[in-house]
Amino acid sequence: MMVWVTLLAGLALLPLLLKLLSPYFLQDLVYIWRAVGFGVRLELYKRRTPFYSILDRFLDFTRRNPHKPFIHFEGNTYSYSDVDRRSNKVANALRMVAGLKEGDTVAMFLGNEPCFAWVWLGLAKLGCTAALLNFNIRSRSLLHCFSCCGASVLIAAEDLRGAVEEILPALKEKGISVYLLSDECSTDGIQSISQAIQLASDEPLSLSLRSNLKARSTAFYIYTSGTTGLPKAAVVTQERVWAGSFVQGVSGVTAEDVFYINLPLYHSAGFMIGLIGCIERGNTAVLRRKFSASQFWDDCRKYDVTVMQYIGETMRYLCNTPKKDNDRDHKVKIAIGNGVRADVWKEFLKRFGNIYVRELYAATEGNIGFINYTTKVGVVGRVNVLHKKLFPYALIKFDIEKEEPVRTADGLCVPAAQGEAGLLVGRITKKSPFVGYAGNEQQTEKKRLRDVFVKGDIYFNSGDLLKIDHENFVYFQDRVGDTFRWKGENVATTEVADILSMVDCIEEANVYGVTVKGHEGRIGMAAVTLKEGNEFDCVDTCKVVASYLPVYARPRFIRIQESLELTGTFKMKKVKLVEEGFDPALIQDPLYFLDLNQKKYVSLTLDIYNSLLAGDIKL
Repeated sequence: MMVWVTLLAGLALLPLLLKLLSPYFLQDLVYIWRAVGFGVRLELYKRRTPFYSILDRFLDFTRRNPHKPFIHFEGNTYSYSDVDRRSNKVANALRMVAGLKEGDTVAMFLGNEPCFAWVWLGLAKLGCTAALLNFNIRSRSLLHCFSCCGASVLIAAEDLRGAVEEILPALKEKGISVYLLSDECSTDGIQSISQAIQLASDEPLSLSLRSNLKARSTAFYIYTSGTTGLPKAAVVTQERVWAGSFVQGVSGVTAEDVFYINLPLYHSAGFMIGLIGCIERGNTAVLRRKFSASQFWDDCRKYDVTVMQYIGETMRYLCNTPKKDNDRDHKVKIAIGNGVRADVWKEFLKRFGNIYVRELYAATEGNIGFINYTTKVGVVGRVNVLHKKLFPYALIKFDIEKEEPVRTADGLCVPAAQGEAGLLVGRITKKSPFVGYAGNEQQTEKKRLRDVFVKGDIYFNSGDLLKIDHENFVYFQDRVGDTFRWKGENVATTEVADILSMVDCIEEANVYGVTVKGHEGRIGMAAVTLKEGNEFDCVDTCKVVASYLPVYARPRFIRIQESLELTGTFKMKKVKLVEEGFDPALIQDPLYFLDLNQKKYVSLTLDIYNSLLAGDIKL
């Protein structure tokens, strides 16, 4: 008897002993348990014929919970059955008016509003692939998105009509049908479709309309700037949709939670983790057109929000709002996002209470990601045996100056040491594939890194530097190559340089990102040379960048140089420029700052420089 008592006592003390030896043991265990559960579910879905998609999950949940609120938006509430019926109307209208069928690709040019959900679901019910367009892009970039994915139809919001009209002649040439979500439109070549949707049947659509659906079928395209200079259409397969939707569940979110979405739905964070994650969990979403720091907590209190999304900038904005007595008067318990600095993270917790911050690292097109399921501040994830077994990855030494991996005499890559920043690469396997970009095999191939550890192996090149410490925690360090991040958006330097080259006075441009005290990410700066006999045109340069680039991509600083420094292979050097930043006390070259109020570039004086560092001038 004493043996059994001793054994049971030992088992009861085992978790405590393990926790003493490894403080994160229980958190590791919970994460692995959840991850295994979701992995098993996905495997079962893949074995079904036809494949069990997230749409099927939505329909099944709606049948069981028709009246449960799905979306709260600007005072209106839409239940799961409301959204289902509206998506039926969209599908039936588009089938009749546009002749859509399984396999067609349709571009969605919509803002953050509930119709985004039912338009996408309607397309899914027809077996169509959706291309989710960034509503900030214009002109050449917008037109380029159609050639990437091969969309034959464009559905646009009424308030984006002007952007569509800018490229309408080119859309007509390509034979693209354009439909506006409005009751009427007098523009030749644009057909209003709202009345057709209102008059359409809300009866369910036959499963036969999407009978060829498989796990590797393309569900939608999400555009990423990457390193090319123009948006690339990252292919998101049906199984990848499930994987993205599981982030909420892995983070501990349940069907009883209320999820606050203020990130753009054209992004994987707002759409896959946010809206589609709500479908997977069967919970309720509170949707906003855009983030508002002043109204954030009022919304959370009004709708009893329990889970919030963030990017580094939005969390900082919340910390910068005036302190109030009711800062902790809310029900938010989990925050899911990425890109927050450790100091902002600590300040956020100190001010707004004990919220579990689930900082993550992932790329829409990538095959490897991490999530911080512990309470440790400042990390993006943690290494565990199961994760590395299912999704093999490594950190390899990277030459910042040459912008390429370090290789041995045998041509193989070198693993980064513990605590050393290295390039994250994920081995491309059947279980962790890299599908790439639609209509862009060249850029897809550029993301494949070959002969990493053995001749013939292939890895996905994340383009990011990370490090792993002695406790197996993963830290994001920086981006490499031609992309930096500002205001939660990727900015491709080559695209910005191309636009600057359109300015009459500019000969060449070298674009890069620089850090600004108190801000997340890097803000755009360009070193330029001027055409012979020209002076820098402050007004015209502003007009060009404002016409062709979204606000977050416009270079806020310009540095005029006699010549641009090149490498031996004629690549523009950026490292020194990035290090020097925009301090007029250190830089002898003329410097300019983009003043949004004056709508022109102005000389960057020490007074402006100091005001920027003090936060007196908004960036």
